[in-house]
Amino acid sequence: MMKPTTARRREMRDRTLGFRSGMQRAVQLGIGLAVVANTVAIFVALAPLPAKGEEVLSPAAQRGLVIVRTNCSRCHAVAKVGDSPLPIAPPFRTLHGRYPVEDLQEPLAEGIVTGHPTMPEFRFDPGQVGDIIAYLKSLEQ
Repeated sequence: MMKPTTARRREMRDRTLGFRSGMQRAVQLGIGLAVVANTVAIFVALAPLPAKGEEVLSPAAQRGLVIVRTNCSRCHAVAKVGDSPLPIAPPFRTLHGRYPVEDLQEPLAEGIVTGHPTMPEFRFDPGQVGDIIAYLKSLEQ
């Protein structure tokens, strides 16, 4: 049988160990959160910002840019500057001067067949058409 003082000492020791391990966990959690917060702050600080005067594209326009770069940039200039690789293919930034770019919705969905003579026929789904139009409209600004 244990003496009351020995049992009391053991109980106090167990409580102290539990408190210490709880405190250690709290400190480790705090340090871990601080490391994560600092890492996020560093990435945010180092993230490239748009240059002065450079616009930020909407998500739809960003998707449209990817589509036209993938499908059209072999022949057309798809950016705000630069010449078309194929001289008879008009730069996309000039399309809005010829007609409203919204008028391209139907031809993009059904297949453009009246483009320049060497142009392949493309058909895009309605979501892609909306994204392409969003990108073309961003070139108007």
